[in-house]
Amino acid sequence: MNTRGDSARQLAAELLADRDTNREGVAIAAPAVYLAELAEQLKGSGIALSAQDVSRFDADGAFTGEVSAAMLADAGCRYALVGHSERRQYFAESNEALLKKMRHAIAAGLVPVLCVGETLEQREAGDYMEVVRRQLALLADIDHGDEYVVAYEPVWAIGTGKVATLEQIAEIHAFIKNWCLQKAGGSAKIRVLYGGSVKAENAESILATKHVDGALVGGASLDARSFRVICQAAGKMI
Repeated sequence: MNTRGDSARQLAAELLADRDTNREGVAIAAPAVYLAELAEQLKGSGIALSAQDVSRFDADGAFTGEVSAAMLADAGCRYALVGHSERRQYFAESNEALLKKMRHAIAAGLVPVLCVGETLEQREAGDYMEVVRRQLALLADIDHGDEYVVAYEPVWAIGTGKVATLEQIAEIHAFIKNWCLQKAGGSAKIRVLYGGSVKAENAESILATKHVDGALVGGASLDARSFRVICQAAGKMI
């Protein structure tokens, strides 16, 4: 829940003006109230648009305040975040609700980005693999041919300045890919992003880590210069 109209437009303009950020593989996940306007601003560029959430209701109707997947697609979105840790924390989103969101996003032509990750308590208790496995479980009910992305974001590293070690990142990313491939019969293309205090100073080492296919960037994405460095690091991995 960041930016206002002027600052959103300015940030998008700065990203559009830079060839390191204005390219395929980069997307902005903006607040819903700015999506349609940003879609117009980004039209014809390499930058895609993502929603930060999507409704678990698929049909038009009396769901005041909700924004459906069809509406997001109509507004120009390509992606939609599903199950971000803050949605799980503040809105108690269950796997049942997230599965509905995933299915509706896919049906509307969006690519859902399923966010998974453990709390510090769960990490220290050694339960992190089981926590992530339970969060991934809903993917067993998604068609293997459907496109989706998984983003691993340890809750204890989001906005705290703490970052998982490269060994921890590689371990959990390998687990996620292996789990998804097993469910898909080994034939699916699985993309797993890392999110959790990704910034200019650590992006290159994180993105060079085995099994990491990209980054879900939080606070650092609000500064065009910092985000540029992160995108440059991602470009080296292609």
